[in-house]
Amino acid sequence: MKIIHQNKKAIFDYEILDEYKAGIMLLGSEIKSIRKGNVNLKGSYVSVQNGRAFLKGAHISRYPFDSTTDYDPFRDRELLLNKSELHKIVNHLNNQGVTIVALAVGLDGKYAKLQIGVARGKKKHDKRETIKKRETKRQIDRAIKRHI
Repeated sequence: MKIIHQNKKAIFDYEILDEYKAGIMLLGSEIKSIRKGNVNLKGSYVSVQNGRAFLKGAHISRYPFDSTTDYDPFRDRELLLNKSELHKIVNHLNNQGVTIVALAVGLDGKYAKLQIGVARGKKKHDKRETIKKRETKRQIDRAIKRHI
């Protein structure tokens, strides 16, 4: 899958317990807009209602050459998942403090796919630890690059 946009804020704020890849039901103009990279997943999440999963809060910009007048960039989009995957996700949601977040959107051939993750929120000290690890890795990479 070729990644178009990654939700870095979700990866920082949440501890990812399990990942799934789902198709997205889109309009023709929306897939064109995604191919151009006009998508933002910040603040988006997945909701399960009546045995169906929906992506909420994702922003897909209007395609500039689209002739429709009433376009909602924040509309809910249905996700395409197997029944077994949906059942596993619902079982995860029964746990306390667990949510489903959108991690990345990309193209798999001609189809748009969404990478979703079952996640638990990180505490403040966990976020500080993540920052510390990232900084030390960056310093090690710089030192290696200088000496090679």
